[in-house]
Amino acid sequence: MAEQQTGFKPTLGLFDGTMIVAGSMIGSGIFIVSADITRNVGSSGWLIAVWLITGFMTLTAALSYGELSAMYPKAGGQYVYLKEAFNPLAGFLYGWSFFAVIQTATIAAVGVAFSKFLAYIVPSLGPENILADLGFIKINAGQLVSIALIIFLTYINTKGVKGGKTIQTSFTVVKLLSLFGLIVFGFLIAKSAGVWDANWSDPWNMQTRNAEGNIVGGVAGSAILGAIAASMVGSIFSSDAWNNVTFIAGEVKNPKRNIGLSLFLGTMIVTVIYVAANLMYLNVLPLNEIASAPQDRVAVSASNVIFGDIGTYVIAIMIMISTFGCNNGLILAGARVYNTMAKDGLFFKKAGELNKHNVPEFALWIQCLVASLLCLSGKYGDLLDMISFVVVMFYALTIIGIFVLRKKRPDIERPYKAFGYPVLPAIYVLMAISFCVLLIIYKPKFTWPGLIIVLIGIPIYYIAVASQKTAKS
Repeated sequence: MAEQQTGFKPTLGLFDGTMIVAGSMIGSGIFIVSADITRNVGSSGWLIAVWLITGFMTLTAALSYGELSAMYPKAGGQYVYLKEAFNPLAGFLYGWSFFAVIQTATIAAVGVAFSKFLAYIVPSLGPENILADLGFIKINAGQLVSIALIIFLTYINTKGVKGGKTIQTSFTVVKLLSLFGLIVFGFLIAKSAGVWDANWSDPWNMQTRNAEGNIVGGVAGSAILGAIAASMVGSIFSSDAWNNVTFIAGEVKNPKRNIGLSLFLGTMIVTVIYVAANLMYLNVLPLNEIASAPQDRVAVSASNVIFGDIGTYVIAIMIMISTFGCNNGLILAGARVYNTMAKDGLFFKKAGELNKHNVPEFALWIQCLVASLLCLSGKYGDLLDMISFVVVMFYALTIIGIFVLRKKRPDIERPYKAFGYPVLPAIYVLMAISFCVLLIIYKPKFTWPGLIIVLIGIPIYYIAVASQKTAKS
């Protein structure tokens, strides 16, 4: 049925889907963002709590998406769900934001992370090596490495889903085993007597720390909620992209069963690994060293304690493997959204076509172009600060869509129903809205630019609709 609807060939099984979920989630974030979280909350208990809250939200959302993916087992995922639950404009605003920021900026950021850690091994390929100064922009070797990676993975994915699947599965298995090994070594080998006990001596006393890891002051009252929300910007970014498997539903075997299951299995695996990795950091490094890790590279500091001087290279290789596989998953899945939008007349017409390998080649290349431009601009980091707010806002709206569709379309077959409905989906929506409101209050610079990008999509939508009507007449 899915093949008839989309033209895609169902070739991905449950294991492939699970690897796309886990592989797209694990990029460079888990190796870095715990430094900023520790500066915001300043204690071991709250550091782990932030990751547990994020994990709970991610799992709840994934379990809720299972119902939607079973109802609409075709390419496009969240774009389709929002369109069906609300209206075409809601779907388009997500698709537009996805193209302008969510997916493309994430691809750029993950590509740049790859190049930064490659520079540990080959320094001449790093961002410090300026190749051209054009006045308005400086081009460095690291940017070109990032772009080369994005172009290479895009090219592989234009040759059919099989090559992308092979890269995704193999690289995800390697990085899961590597992360698991790092965690085990961190608990068994690290000679860090007293660090664990010291870190857990006062676990729930929230306090802010500066870049040197020193305590600046306590956090009390409503500011606690603000500190948690600010911390979750990093943990949500690290846990995002779990929904990428829904975008490629047209290429998944038995999607009504396998997409929901892969969402659950993938997010559960990653949540467990993320919490375990942070417990390992607390076993190896004092809190002040987590907060003051050079360039926020907590995993490098931890690996140096575990493995000695070679630790830097261990983590560099791990992150290169992780970001390579992560970007493959993002590139593979993202193009399917533009393909579905194009079929609705809301994106470049050519993006709606499949090549001889049954993949949306034009959509892949236009995504590659935008991500590459973001690598060159250096603005991907600023954009990523906005992503958590925009992404969570759309997740909340999509899960509200489950309630809407239960009323609006009770007749549609639901092979899988949202776990814990209506309680768990409602809890997620409340937590997501609280997160967004707290960011508006305490971190407005993370919110209004993202909202502006979303709102720019409104006139673009009406221009696209008007063009469509003109073409038909």
